Amino acid sequence: MAELQEVQITEEKPLLPGQTPEAAKIHSVETPYGSVTFTVYGTPKPKRPAILTYHDVGLNYKSCFQPLFQFGDMQEIIQNFVRVHVDAPGMEEGAPVFPLGYQYPSLDQLADMIPCVLQYLNFSTVIGVGVGAGAYILSRYALNHPDTVEGLVLINIDPNAKGWMDWAAHKLTGLTSSIPEMILGHLFSQEELSGNSELIQKYRNIITHAPNLDNIELYWNSYNNRRDLNFERGGDITLKCPVMLVVGDQAPHEDAVVECNSKLDPTQTSFLKMADSGGQPQLTQPGKLTEAFKYFLQGMGYMASSCMTRLSRSRTASLTSAASIDGNRSRSRTLSQSSESGTLSSGPPGHTMEVSC
Repeated sequence: MAELQEVQITEEKPLLPGQTPEAAKIHSVETPYGSVTFTVYGTPKPKRPAILTYHDVGLNYKSCFQPLFQFGDMQEIIQNFVRVHVDAPGMEEGAPVFPLGYQYPSLDQLADMIPCVLQYLNFSTVIGVGVGAGAYILSRYALNHPDTVEGLVLINIDPNAKGWMDWAAHKLTGLTSSIPEMILGHLFSQEELSGNSELIQKYRNIITHAPNLDNIELYWNSYNNRRDLNFERGGDITLKCPVMLVVGDQAPHEDAVVECNSKLDPTQTSFLKMADSGGQPQLTQPGKLTEAFKYFLQGMGYMASSCMTRLSRSRTASLTSAASIDGNRSRSRTLSQSSESGTLSSGPPGHTMEVSC
C-alpha cells in the first residue's frame, strides 16, 4: 500500500483554558476497492486501542463527529486515546466527483478497507464509533476481524437488509423527493424536519449544496443495498466485544436499534435511548453521549480513575434490565437518563452507586 497524501493541519476550534490546538494528519491509502482518506489526531498510547470513527450518509467525519469530539468534557477522553476518523471514499472535503459509471464499493467492501488503514498506521486494536451506515460498516468489520475490535459504540444502526416493503417505500419516495430530502429523512426525525431548527437548516444546506452530491448518492445507494448482518443471540454470528447501542427517542431508526439490541449478547451490550436528542444524538446531545461513552470506557477497564463529567451532577445514567414484549428476547441492559439525581444505578432498585467528582 502506498501513501498517496499526508498533510498536517491545525484545526480551528474553541479551546479549553490551557489547551493548545490539536494537530491533525490526513492520510490516503490505496485498498483493493479504491483509495480511502482518514484523519489522525494524537499519538498512540501504550496498551491502548485507537478510537476509530465512521460517519453516516450525507456527512463526513467533521460534520458527523465534530460537535461530539470538540465538546469540553470529551477532552479528557481524547487526551487518553489516539483517534482515527475515516471518511468514506468521495466524502472527504474537496473530494473530486467520481466519473460517470464509477462502481462505488458496497458497505461490506468499505469495511474491508479498514484493515488497510490499521496496517498503514500499525495499529493493532480499535474502539469503533459509528453512526448509521458507519455503524453498519464497523459492525461488519468487527464480525470479520473480532480480535482487532475492543469495543463498539453504534449509533442508529440498522443491521437488516431492506425488505420488499422497504424497497417499495423507497422507490415511491424517490419519485416525489430529491436525494438530499431522502437523506435528511434518514438522518433526522420528521418532527425535527418539520420544526426546521437552525441545526436542520444547517445540514439541509450542507447536503443540498454539497459539491460532491453525486458521490453522496453513490454512498446512499450502497447503504440501501446493504446485506443483512444476520446477528443471532446465542449463535455464531454476533459481536464478541462490548457494545453500546445508541438511538434518540423518536429517531428514524429507533425500531431497528431496539431489534438489534434483542439479537446481541445481553452480557456484552448496553442500550442507550436518549431523550430530546432527535435523529443525531452526537450532534444534539454531545454532553449526554460523552458521559455514556466515559462509563462505557470505564466498563472496559480504561480511565478507571477518571472523574465523571459535570453532567453527572444533574443527570442519572442508570442500567436497568428489561424483558421484551413478546417474551422471546432475553434480558438486556439499558442505559437510560433522567435528571432526578446524580447516581449510577445497576441491577435491581435500591442498589445504587453514587458517582461524583
